[in-house]
Amino acid sequence: MSAADMKIITVIGSGLIGRSWAMLFVSGGYNVKIYDNQPGQSARAIFLSLRKQLVELEEAHMLRGELSAAQQLALLSSYDDLSQALDGAFFVQECVFEQLEVKQSIFHDMERFVGKDVILSSSTSCLVPSKVFSKVQNRSRCLVSHPVNPPYYVKLVELVPHPETAAAVMDTTHALMTKVGQAPVLLKKEIDGFALNRVQAAIIAESWRLVQDGVISVKDIDLVMSEGLGMRYAFIGPMETMHLNAPKGLEDYMSRYSENITRVLSSFGPVPDFCGEGAKSVINEMCELIPCDQQHLSARQERRDQFLMRLAKLKKD
Repeated sequence: MSAADMKIITVIGSGLIGRSWAMLFVSGGYNVKIYDNQPGQSARAIFLSLRKQLVELEEAHMLRGELSAAQQLALLSSYDDLSQALDGAFFVQECVFEQLEVKQSIFHDMERFVGKDVILSSSTSCLVPSKVFSKVQNRSRCLVSHPVNPPYYVKLVELVPHPETAAAVMDTTHALMTKVGQAPVLLKKEIDGFALNRVQAAIIAESWRLVQDGVISVKDIDLVMSEGLGMRYAFIGPMETMHLNAPKGLEDYMSRYSENITRVLSSFGPVPDFCGEGAKSVINEMCELIPCDQQHLSARQERRDQFLMRLAKLKKD
C-alpha cells in the first residue's frame, strides 16, 4: 500500500475511546470516518463532543498536531452504514463494547467490506487477539492497539500481535501511532492482560491486600504511588529506576537487593477477593474520601484530566 492510499482511517464506535482515537488521528492530518450502529450517534459525537473538546484544547494550547481545531474538525465525518464508513480506509480502529462476541461479530462483518491490505485493529484492554479475531479469515493484518485512558494525555499504546500477524502490519501501526504523537510499545506475543494491565494488576492486588490487612489506609496507599513511586515512573520506568539506583547499574542493584526483593515477594498473599464481604471495608473507606455519586466522581475525573494535561505538557517541554 502506497503513502497516497494511506489517508483515511475508520473508527468503529463513537464512545469515549472512539472519540479519543478520532481526535488523535485527525491531529496527524488523517481523514477520519466515525461509524456507530446507533443512527445519528456518530454525528452527535462530532458536533456535540469533539467540536467542543478540540476548541477547548486549542484554547489551552494543548491541541496536538499542526492543524487548527477547525481544520481538524473538517477531517471528521460520521456514518451509520458500515460499508460506507470502511470505503477507502487503510486502517480500522475498533472501539465497541468490551464483549468478546460483539467484537468478533464486528470484525467478521468488516472483513466483507475491506481489501486484503487494510489493517484491522482492536482497542480491547484485556481480550487476546487470537480470540478477538477468531472469525476473521485473513488474520495476518490483525492486531490489538490498546490505549490508556484518557488517550489524548496518556500516550502509551500497546501493540499486541495475533500469532499470525505480519511483521509489516506491526511496523505500519507503530509508525502510525508515532506519527500521531502516541508512544507505542511492541509486545512480541499475546498474553492475558498484555503488559500494562499485568503490571497494574500486581499493584492493585498488593495495594488492596495492604489496606485489607490493616497495614495502611486507602488514602496513604494512594500517596505511596502519587508522591512516591509515581514521581519516578512518570518519567522513567522500573527497569531504569533500578539501573540508576546502584553505582554500577542493574546487575549491581540486583546483587545488593535481590535477596530482599525475593523475601518480600514470597510474603505476598493470595489474590484478594475484590467483590465479597471482605472488600466492603476497602470500598467504604474509598467512598468516604470521595463519595461515589456522579457529582463527586465527575469533579475528580475532571481534576485527574487537568493534572494529566499539565503533566503531558511538562513532558513535552
